[in-house]
Amino acid sequence: MIGCKYGTHRVIEPKGVLPQAAYKISNDMNIYDNEMLIDIQALNIDSASFTQIKNVCDKDKDKMEKMILDIVAERGKMQNPETGSGGMLIGTIKEIGKNLKDRDLEVGDKIASLVSLTLTPLKIEEIIDIKMDIDRVEVKGTAVLFESGIYAKLPKDMEETLALAALDVAGAPAQTRKLVKKDQTVLVLGANGKSGLLCCYEARKQVGENGKVIGLVRSEKRRKFLEETGFCHEIILADATNPTKVLEEVMKVTDGKEIDVAINCVNIPNTEMSTILPVKEGGIVYFFSMATSFTKAALGAEGIGKDVNMIIGNGYSRNHADITLEDVRESKTIMDIFEKMYIN
Repeated sequence: MIGCKYGTHRVIEPKGVLPQAAYKISNDMNIYDNEMLIDIQALNIDSASFTQIKNVCDKDKDKMEKMILDIVAERGKMQNPETGSGGMLIGTIKEIGKNLKDRDLEVGDKIASLVSLTLTPLKIEEIIDIKMDIDRVEVKGTAVLFESGIYAKLPKDMEETLALAALDVAGAPAQTRKLVKKDQTVLVLGANGKSGLLCCYEARKQVGENGKVIGLVRSEKRRKFLEETGFCHEIILADATNPTKVLEEVMKVTDGKEIDVAINCVNIPNTEMSTILPVKEGGIVYFFSMATSFTKAALGAEGIGKDVNMIIGNGYSRNHADITLEDVRESKTIMDIFEKMYIN
C-alpha cells in the first residue's frame, strides 16, 4: 500500500491539509510501502518550544514529561500548541518500505531526521530523561518518515549527540552562507545560542576582512562567552524585546549606519522589531527563530515604513546538513563548545 509522498494519508483532522498543518495525524506504526519506521533514541525539541514547556511547567521534569506525552497522545506528533513548533529526532532505522529500497540506507543505520516533529508520526512508550540544558528528551518510541522526509546519516567522526545538536539548527548557518555577502555588516540576535554561534561563525567567513559581524546578547556572562569565541567584531548587550535600545546599541558600533543583514536566533517572542529596525532599506531580515510572529513582523515593518526583505526561517536549505557539519569540523572553537555542552 502506497501513501501520499507528503504524508496526507496520515492526516486525521482537518482533512485536506498537509501533516504539519493538521491538528491530529495517525501515529499507527504499521508503515506504508513508501515510509520508513524509526526506533527513536532522542528528541531534540526546538528551543522556542522547549523554553515554553519549561516555563509553563516551572522547570518541573515530571510536569514537562506529562505535557510532552499529552501533546503526542492528542496530536500523534510533537507539535507545541503554543509555539506551533516541534524539533527533530535521532534514531535507528527499523524498517524500510519496499518502495524506498533504492535509497542508500539499511536497517540498523543511525539517522537524524531533518524534517520537523510537527509533521512526523510519533509514538512515545516512555520518556527516559529530559536534558534541561540542551533541550533534549531521551525516549523509547517509534516514528515514521514519509517518502518526502529528509534525513542525514549520522557522521562517524563525531559523537551522535554533538551531530544531532548541530543538525537540529542546520538551516541557520546554511541560509547565512547564502544571504551574507562580502563587506556587509551583519547583526545576529541571540548570538550566544547554538544556532547563533553557527550563524556568527558563518557570517564572519562570508563578510571578509572589511565586513562586520555584530552579536547581540542579553547578559554580561553571555557577552564574555561570545567574546572568547572571536566570531564577532562587536558584541552589544541589550534586551532583544526592546527595539529602540537594540537600535541605539547597534548605531554605537556602526558609526550611526544601518546594517545590511539581521539574523534572529532568539527563542522568545516579541523580538521582531529589534530585528527589523536596525536594517537599511533593501536589506535582509532573516527570522530563524520559531518564536517569531510574522504578523508582528509584517505589520511592524509597515508601521515604520521599512522596505526590507524578510525571510522565513526555513529549516531546510540545499546541502544544509553538510554545510553545518563542515562548520563544526573546521572550527575547533565550535567543536569544543558543542562537546562540552552535548557530550555527557
